[in-house]
Amino acid sequence: MFRTALRNVLAHKARLLMTVLAVTLGVAFVSGTLVFTDTLGKALSGQSAKSYDGVAVSVTSYGKTRDGEGRPEGEPGISQQTLDKVKAVGGVDTVSGRVSGFAGVGDENGKLIGNGWANQGANFAPVSAGKDPRYQFTAGSGPATADQIALDRATADKGAYKVGDKVRVATNGPVKEYTLTGVFTTEDGQVNAGGSLVLFDTATAQKLYLQPGFYNELLVGAKQGVSADQLLTGIQPLLDKNSKAQTGAQLAADQAKAIKKEMGNMSNMLLAFAGIALFVGVFLIYNTFTMLVAQRTKELALLRAVGAKRGQVVNSVMAESVVVGLTSSTIGLVTGVGLAVGMRSVMDSLGAKIPAGGLVISPATIVTALVIGVFVTMVAAVFPAWRTGRIPPVAAMGSAHLPATAKSLVLRNITGSVLGLLGIALVLTGVSTGGTDGRYAIAGGAFFLLVGLIVVLPLLSRPMIAAVRPLLQKVFGVPGKLAAQNAVRNPRRTAVTAASLAIGLTLVTSLSVLGITMGKAVDRMSTDKIKADYKVSMAMGGGSLDKSVAETLAKAKGIKAVSPQTAGSLKIGEDFRAASGVNPATIGEILNIDVVGGSLASLGKGEVAVAEKTATKNGLSVGSTLQVMYDDGEKGSLKVGAVYKDLDGLLSPYVLDDRILSAHSETPYIPEVYVNTTGGESKAAEKAVLDALGNNPAISLATQQDMRNEMGGVVNLALNIMYGLLGMALIISVLGVVNTLAMSVFERTQEIGMLRAIGLDRSRVKNMIRLEAVVISLFGAVLGIAVGVFLAWAVGSTLAKSVPGYALVLPWDRIGIFLLLAGVVGVLAAMWPARSAAKLNMLTAIKTE
Repeated sequence: MFRTALRNVLAHKARLLMTVLAVTLGVAFVSGTLVFTDTLGKALSGQSAKSYDGVAVSVTSYGKTRDGEGRPEGEPGISQQTLDKVKAVGGVDTVSGRVSGFAGVGDENGKLIGNGWANQGANFAPVSAGKDPRYQFTAGSGPATADQIALDRATADKGAYKVGDKVRVATNGPVKEYTLTGVFTTEDGQVNAGGSLVLFDTATAQKLYLQPGFYNELLVGAKQGVSADQLLTGIQPLLDKNSKAQTGAQLAADQAKAIKKEMGNMSNMLLAFAGIALFVGVFLIYNTFTMLVAQRTKELALLRAVGAKRGQVVNSVMAESVVVGLTSSTIGLVTGVGLAVGMRSVMDSLGAKIPAGGLVISPATIVTALVIGVFVTMVAAVFPAWRTGRIPPVAAMGSAHLPATAKSLVLRNITGSVLGLLGIALVLTGVSTGGTDGRYAIAGGAFFLLVGLIVVLPLLSRPMIAAVRPLLQKVFGVPGKLAAQNAVRNPRRTAVTAASLAIGLTLVTSLSVLGITMGKAVDRMSTDKIKADYKVSMAMGGGSLDKSVAETLAKAKGIKAVSPQTAGSLKIGEDFRAASGVNPATIGEILNIDVVGGSLASLGKGEVAVAEKTATKNGLSVGSTLQVMYDDGEKGSLKVGAVYKDLDGLLSPYVLDDRILSAHSETPYIPEVYVNTTGGESKAAEKAVLDALGNNPAISLATQQDMRNEMGGVVNLALNIMYGLLGMALIISVLGVVNTLAMSVFERTQEIGMLRAIGLDRSRVKNMIRLEAVVISLFGAVLGIAVGVFLAWAVGSTLAKSVPGYALVLPWDRIGIFLLLAGVVGVLAAMWPARSAAKLNMLTAIKTE
């Protein structure tokens, strides 16, 4: 029986090729993801360990902390005095103090070099012979004075800078010009991620990023024969509670652990693609084995007649599935390795340099790929194999295919209906509950609804396809009528084929509707609430702007209104609450704030404005007094001068004069500054703002449209990911429709011969097959879109209260594109079966049993 199974696998190469492709896609994504993340993780871990070569102990400062009452205490970093004490510990060879922060370098056109978020500045700290062991200079030397810098080699090459050149560098304040004294290489992870590194002398770096005389970190080297643990024991008593000492090996291990966690998060996201591909592929594999079993009905019956037991027949089909699964998994594993290499190349081309190192193909990856491929194939083949064993030998000898019994369809319809109704009930319960709990209920309901839909699809296929039969007959004539009849001839197979498209389009449609709706809400919020022409911020989310930015813009020509958005906090009662510092004189020109009580003019008198929801929750109103403690620990009273409608994402629940908030912070955090220009948004106005800031490469200028795009960026990213999933679902769906049509042509060989004999020419036979494919594809697409819209409405209902201006929007243009794509899938999938049907010899076909 095993030899028979192997022969059957080789006898149906074309059919099984489609199954192999479906499994290969899923396994390739699984193995590719595992190989890529393992390779990247090992490379980054190796780089991290290399960056701590020669470091026996690392001392890290957490900066100032807060005491039991919330007052700041401790020092901003590790003092020079502490460094000197550590240096005096027995066994210490060298001590290097480190300080770092954001620094951006401009190219010859003034554009920022690097990825923004990975651009950093640090201090050059020579420990012996004028050398800093963390940097290997390929040209020149490290900076020694406040007007000198050194650059990493990649940044210097991109900017075409050489030793002696003038380089414009920006931190969070005005751009300054420095003399380049050296170019170096480094194992720094952020540089290898596509960022840049600027080295200043220690005093300059401390002034820029911390405070004179303080460091963020100490790197301690040990004398020969002294262990890291011995140094750690001697260093720990010298530190305050805001500092932590670790051995270099322990720190490298911790970083490797953190990298592994990050790789796990990336892996989970990429494996979602593989999961969808494998899930959709199950339907294709099921159809393939059903078709192969039907084609061999007489052969299997003959085996039963000559003594083969039911279990042997079932096992022969399962053996075929194992062979197919192993073949597919092996090809998928090899393809996945190629995919991992391709992903690495793509990252390199995008500027994210991956540390050198070979591919990591672990035994676990190989086993996982093989097990998943074989398991998925066997699961999909179980039911066709089970049905094979139930074929009565005599009945099967006279059958061309295996029709489903009425009893099994009735049972299936009842089961599917119950599951679908349960899913709908859970979704509606989630809508009425609302909030996070409601969304959990909707997620559970969506699962049962989709499972129920898949089970009940045969029941739905007849009435839905029957509804379009008159239109098909009217437009396409006899081929249209026959196509509609053929599409429901085997409702089980039609349902399984349509299921893959239905699942894919349910996911994509629901997210598309939610994404477009959220985008419109964001757009309305930015259009209705943001009146500023421009938003100034650090490039690529680089951090806080210097307070001089707002001051400089306020004095510039052509600037009508400027308001910084300082982010801070106030301790009210036992908890710290987010607060925004704004310019009272101009905030009304920058944001459209709907005041429901009091006046924003009160901000200029030192009063506070409170968001409506916060005021209601805490029983506050205009005239109420708040007892607060500021960031620096100073206590005070604030009178509520205004209550405004919440502006989530634009203003914190408490708003006060920026001068008050900034006065109680050593380093005010200013993520953005809003600007209005005299003539409104224009190229000239944009140039005026940039010129006022000295064409700072580290500063980003966003228009209102840029702000809308930024707010909707996460939604757009999610949509693009889902469209990628749809692409995979479509590829596998094409294979599934090809399978179904090929089976349909096989079952109707005699019928097609008869149709040809009574006058149906080749072109109309092709049209019949094409229309059948389109009908099946559109059937799945319509159901998927309908369920997707329903789930989007449900989830949106739970978000409406928390998203200002939320109103469900149906993107008819995208829905139309989805339906068009489904039709294209049908046409493409029908090409080979339609050609095969049209080429049948009518006399031979008529004689076929």
